[in-house]
Amino acid sequence: MQENRISRAKAQKPIVIEVGGEPQGVVVPHAEGYRFLAVKLPAFAIDGQHFPSIEKAHLAALQAVREHGAGAA
Repeated sequence: MQENRISRAKAQKPIVIEVGGEPQGVVVPHAEGYRFLAVKLPAFAIDGQHFPSIEKAHLAALQAVREHGAGAA
């Protein structure tokens, strides 16, 4: 008996978003751009948000980290 090979679309891997050398989260491809998933506390302010590009997600993460740092001071 021979198994049929199933052709699967290649899933795109998450892309790590770093701020100051620290990973803050990942973006995963979504229907209309990218969805941000936070992995560090400063970035939880934007967890789950959708962005049209990786660059926009990175800028939002940078802003979230800056605001979190300002709040801690």
